[in-house]
Amino acid sequence: MRIAILDDYQNVALDFADWNSLDAEITVFTDPFGGRQEAVEALRGFDVVVAMRERTAFPAEVLHALPELRLLVSTGQRNAAIDLDAASAAGIVVSGTGYLPHPTAEATWALILAAARRLPAEERSVRDGGWQVPLTGEVGTALRGKTLGVLGLGRLGAQVSAIGAAFGMELIAWSRNLTAERAAEHGATAVPFDELLTSADVVTIHLVLSERTRGLLGARELGLMKQGALLVNTSRGPIVDEDALLAAVHRGGIRAALDVYDTEPLPVDHPLRSAPNTVLTPHIGYVSDDVYRVFYTDAVADIAAFAAGEPIRVMNEPAGHQ
Repeated sequence: MRIAILDDYQNVALDFADWNSLDAEITVFTDPFGGRQEAVEALRGFDVVVAMRERTAFPAEVLHALPELRLLVSTGQRNAAIDLDAASAAGIVVSGTGYLPHPTAEATWALILAAARRLPAEERSVRDGGWQVPLTGEVGTALRGKTLGVLGLGRLGAQVSAIGAAFGMELIAWSRNLTAERAAEHGATAVPFDELLTSADVVTIHLVLSERTRGLLGARELGLMKQGALLVNTSRGPIVDEDALLAAVHRGGIRAALDVYDTEPLPVDHPLRSAPNTVLTPHIGYVSDDVYRVFYTDAVADIAAFAAGEPIRVMNEPAGHQ
């Protein structure tokens, strides 16, 4: 059996599970593919591919160009970059893995605190020989008594809310199906979308990317936010209109702390890299030892189960495997 492990940017996948138990030929790809054709050429001949969440796309044209592929393991419980119907038609089993939300909740708060207290600029100042020098004419912002607006109060949003409560923040929340009772269970008040944007000092996004949420925050919505408010996105880049966000941070109307982007990896010359009023991280919300151990241990178990003829955690209905 030939196994490809994709997009292992930090080259750590082999350290987090017992891959030797599979008695297979394993190839690790640490760099992203340059496009679909490069992916097809690199992956020809592999029986199994382990894909890291949504880093490499598997549309129909890629899946049908890989006739040897029989099992595609996606880390996590969903992967919008895989065409499940096309995989089913090609007879490819798609299996998922477990997932832990708490590292992303923690990373969300790392971004909030870094932006609120202007830590990246202060850290650079110390390294450059400065000491509490004027940075932008402003000082850091304390969070106690401020309002945290949570877009999406699922498992992840609820964890982020609990930490906000511990900081003494007022909690408000919105999603299309959020009830007052559900919000109250997490110490939050359910409010209309526009009211959340106009009231919150920090707006944090924890929604799944879909046709309903794509571009949810555009120029109008960003314009509703308080002067100097912070927008945090650890969900998916396209939920926010990137051009509108760039305009807003350049005006200084709002600040942004981002872990996700429309295009990933973020192009070297992307204007966000030099944008003011931003804190940027490279989609590492889920990148932690806890999560990687779950991802890769489950991936090994998925492959072993498939080899034994009993696939587990199957995300589709492939021909011949119903």
